[in-house]
Amino acid sequence: MSFFQKVLVGTMLAIHLMGPTHAAEHWPTRPITLVVPFGAGGITDVTARTVAKLLQEELGQPVVVDNKPGAGGNIAAGSVARAKADGHTLMVMTNGMVAVNPLINKALNHG
Repeated sequence: MSFFQKVLVGTMLAIHLMGPTHAAEHWPTRPITLVVPFGAGGITDVTARTVAKLLQEELGQPVVVDNKPGAGGNIAAGSVARAKADGHTLMVMTNGMVAVNPLINKALNHG
């Protein structure tokens, strides 16, 4: 076994042994908010609610869907950007938000 292969196997083993234990102890520690940039009842909302249900079952914490429509998703994105950076606020993204919004709103291209 080459040196590179040994390092790779060792790294993978360390991640396997330490990663899940560390994550399970610290996250999630409270309910998760899943922000949807569109109104209730549309396909994005239905998809988000399906994902929320599965996340809730998997993680053992409530997952709340929070619809924040408007401004092509920028209202929702702004609220998520201002949320505490602890991984308890997630956002459903669409292609338009990633590809189009920065092109039509130059304020989004600041970094």
